[in-house]
Amino acid sequence: MQNFNDVRLGQAQMLAAMALSGTLGWFVLRSGQPALNVVFFRCLIGAGSLAGFIAWKGLWRPWPFTARSLLWCMAGGAALVGNWLLLFNAYRYSSIGIATVVYQAQPFLLYGMAVLWLGEAASRRKLAALGLAFIGLLLIVGPTLWSGGAGGHWWLGAGLALGAALLYALATIITKRLPPGIPPHLIACVQVMVGVVLLWPLLQPARLSQADAAAWSCLAVLGAVHTGAMYILMYSAFRKLPTHMIGALGFVYPLVAVWVDYLAYGHALLAWQWLGMALIVLANAWMNGWLGAWRGRRAASEASPSPSPARAASRR
Repeated sequence: MQNFNDVRLGQAQMLAAMALSGTLGWFVLRSGQPALNVVFFRCLIGAGSLAGFIAWKGLWRPWPFTARSLLWCMAGGAALVGNWLLLFNAYRYSSIGIATVVYQAQPFLLYGMAVLWLGEAASRRKLAALGLAFIGLLLIVGPTLWSGGAGGHWWLGAGLALGAALLYALATIITKRLPPGIPPHLIACVQVMVGVVLLWPLLQPARLSQADAAAWSCLAVLGAVHTGAMYILMYSAFRKLPTHMIGALGFVYPLVAVWVDYLAYGHALLAWQWLGMALIVLANAWMNGWLGAWRGRRAASEASPSPSPARAASRR
């Protein structure tokens, strides 16, 4: 049985990680740099942060990778870096809020890949949840289509966010092929190192020469905080929390992103788009069985005997 204090610490870590994720778009846009430069420095600084943490924890030895597993890890890193490139460009073409909400299609894309490639059985409940999420996605992107107010750039942003979700799901599927026992921090470190190698030849030095102190500060935060610290928080939380709680707390990310987008740029979701976001959250909860788990815990709580007055007083 999980220790109560461990669960509370895991909740705090997960909330902090998701809140950080929600501010990611602001730092990307505030840097003023093209996505290639932003992702490169996120990978470079993030790799340094993670490598230092791994050394502190003594996780470099013994080396856990075989040649095959290392290749799989690197392939996952390429997909992860591609996902960041698409998502960061999506922020510029649509908005932080819309891109982040569309990006929440990733659990459903992951499920489809698991059915097609990993032989996972398709269930009616999960297929119905997939349909509900698709309706939610249409409600999010539909208002702009019907009004015709944003032109092709907005749709390009939504398409890039959907492509990013697809690549993230692919990275997850690839990572699932890695043997158990490899520390997740080490996996993340290897994957961002792949990003450094891949993006080094593609850097745009002319744009970097235009970066001021504020831009470099944003790049440093994206690497050290939004990559190094955030991954450490997430993986620490994963070990302390049950799956349904990880999924539920994960939706802090789009909520914070929508709020940041509104405060920074005045981009507010319409009522239909909020409804679409709620349907995606509901579909994700339904598909992953969180609703059933919540009902089961509630029924168990109602069935348990009432605590004695002394025990009830001790809980206050």
